Amino acid sequence: MREKPYAYYGARKGKLNVTVYEKGPKVLVQGKETEEFVKFVLEPEILGEARLGYEEVRNPEMFQPHFGIDESGKGDYFGPLVIAGAYTNSESTRALMEAGVMDSKRVSSRDRIANLSSVIRRTPGVKTSVILIGPKRYNELYER
Repeated sequence: MREKPYAYYGARKGKLNVTVYEKGPKVLVQGKETEEFVKFVLEPEILGEARLGYEEVRNPEMFQPHFGIDESGKGDYFGPLVIAGAYTNSESTRALMEAGVMDSKRVSSRDRIANLSSVIRRTPGVKTSVILIGPKRYNELYER
């Protein structure tokens, strides 16, 4: 590949050109194979996940019907233990991903969590359940 001014790196393969410029650094991807490169190489490498339609190839188990749960709180003294679960199938999983639903540990805003909770409950095909166990009941169950 011919050298470009201010380029740190450049590569060409088939109808794809990739150039990384020193300033920024910025990456310029050009050519007829750009979409495939972004979907199958760049995005999974940078984000650690694919978001442009490749998810079902990389993680087919995510799209099988399943039930996931998460819990928050301690329950024994200060407040309730809250356990939430959601059942999803392939269609509802795709809809949730497109709506921006992700692992709760990656969401830092309370407003965003409340919004995503609403999205999850309104998504067709998703079945949810939330259980709150207060301190008294928690301690009774813990003693068993």
